[in-house]
Amino acid sequence: MMGLTGCGLMNRHKAASNLPGPVAAGDQPDKILFERATNEINHGRFDVGRLTLQALLNTYPDSEFLAKAKLAIADSYYNEGGVSGLTQAEAEYKDFITFFPTAPEAPEAQFRAGMAHFRLMGKPDRDRTEARLAEAEFKEFLIKFPDSKVMPRVKGRLREVQEILGESDYRIAEYYYLKQSNRAARSRFQEIADSYPNFSKADNALWYLGQTLERLKIPKDAAGYYSELITDHPLSPLVPDAKERLAALHEPIPHPTRAMLARARADKTVHPNRSIMGKVGGVFSSAPDVSATRHGPVHLGEKPAPTVMAGAQGTPGTGAIAVERVGESALNPGKPASTEKPESTEKPASTDKPGAATEKPAAGDPAPNPATSAQKSSTTTPDSPDKDKTAEVKGGADKSKSENIPDLPAPTKKKGHFHFLKKIIP
Repeated sequence: MMGLTGCGLMNRHKAASNLPGPVAAGDQPDKILFERATNEINHGRFDVGRLTLQALLNTYPDSEFLAKAKLAIADSYYNEGGVSGLTQAEAEYKDFITFFPTAPEAPEAQFRAGMAHFRLMGKPDRDRTEARLAEAEFKEFLIKFPDSKVMPRVKGRLREVQEILGESDYRIAEYYYLKQSNRAARSRFQEIADSYPNFSKADNALWYLGQTLERLKIPKDAAGYYSELITDHPLSPLVPDAKERLAALHEPIPHPTRAMLARARADKTVHPNRSIMGKVGGVFSSAPDVSATRHGPVHLGEKPAPTVMAGAQGTPGTGAIAVERVGESALNPGKPASTEKPESTEKPASTDKPGAATEKPAAGDPAPNPATSAQKSSTTTPDSPDKDKTAEVKGGADKSKSENIPDLPAPTKKKGHFHFLKKIIP
């Protein structure tokens, strides 16, 4: 009996600890709702807390706790985790930034929007969608909030995301290189060199890029990447090979600066070689391995130039597109805009509309042209039609002079069995 009483007292004490503090007489109802919702979320009852916060938003749209309630809803999804929770958290954080762009919590919301994608990011050989989205959110933070105190954390996460993206591109490029698919390998290695210069295997990417360009018979471009390997990665084991290739190509061999040497030594000290157990543990882990991430400057990457449309006016590569309204004459330079359709597209005389001045031909005799039947005499042969009258009936100028289109030969009329009756009977 005493045990049951003790358990009841403990449960009552635990329930009392989950309740919010005492309500003061002067507290506003929106404040009371916010404190209750916060207490529910802190004790893991996310659904109850979000419902309470939503009631606060709907009931008191002018409350001073409006921004805090909106951010608390996003934080509840973020802390709950999971695919659905993190996806909804990212949407709520973006909504908060849209409605409260100048709030003091806006930088933290932007950072957590990127972290929602970061937590969903897979290994380099998996789908890279979440890694791409995380990179975009972190870059947007660096542009919007350059003076925020969260900046060091954002830069560190961005370097880790770019390490995963660089590793993904490197594996694909290496596969193409071994398969002798030089053009495909070149594009992947080029992307690493341009977008992820701080990638831990950037020296290997530069070496293979130079080798690929030599395969493609472009030694001048290959020499530039060999030089970049020597200057940017002076402690790489590939430096002697790069110097040998530059000497073979009769290109000058550059020397790294002191700053690059100091940076290379710092990276080598911070990232020693991993043990065998560490590598085995990384294989069985579902999270991506970012231990090789360097601590150099963050590279935002260059914005790709928009594609210039064919026929656009402007310098290629600048993205300047000029739109000009043109007429039919500009589309057909060899033909005036006011010309009619070619004769070859018109219907034959036998298919004209009813009511035209036509005479019924004799049996077996082809139908005469309605435009020339009134002017045709008994001495006119079927092989010599009046072209001027035909053009006048059509309402156009002489096409043989105004067009560059060659005249089509007139169809040959066949003589019927009773063609001699035409000369006898008018």
